[in-house]
Amino acid sequence: MGPMLQRTYPNQTCSIARALEVVGERWSLLVLRDALLGRRRFDEFRANLGIASNVLAARLDRLCSEGLLERRLYQTRPDRHEYLLTDKGRDLAPALLMMMKWGDRYYPHPGGPPRVAVHGGGCGGELDDQLTCRRCGQVVGFRGVEIRPGPGLAGYESHS
Repeated sequence: MGPMLQRTYPNQTCSIARALEVVGERWSLLVLRDALLGRRRFDEFRANLGIASNVLAARLDRLCSEGLLERRLYQTRPDRHEYLLTDKGRDLAPALLMMMKWGDRYYPHPGGPPRVAVHGGGCGGELDDQLTCRRCGQVVGFRGVEIRPGPGLAGYESHS
C-alpha cells in the first residue's frame, strides 16, 4: 500500500481546505448526497453506493462525529441504526447541487442528466445554473429546489 494521504492541510488558511478535512475523503460527499435523497439505513447506503462495509462504516462514523449526520436506533435485537441529516449536513445541499450542475455541464452523461433540479411547490420547471426557473422565470432559493430523477438515470437506478 502506498503512503497515506493526510486528512489535514496545516499550511492552508482557507475555508475550503477546512471543509475538505471533513468531507474531502473518498465517498463522504456521496454518502451525504444519498442522505439528501432520503436514504437513511446502512444497507441502503451500501447497496446504492457499492461501497465496502468497513469503508462505509468509517465514513458514517466520521460524518456523525462531525455533526453532519445523527445516528438513531430504529430497531433492537439486533440493534439497527439509521443516519439522519442534521442542519449542518443539510447545509451542504447547495454545494452538492452546484457540484451536480457543474458535472452536468462539463462531464455530461450521454443519456442526459441523472438528476434534475426543478422548481418545487407545484411549478416543476427545470432550474438553470443560477437557480432560475425556466418555466416561470422565478429565482428559486435552495429550499424551493426539488431533485428528481432525470433521463440519464434510467437503467442506472442503483448508482444514482
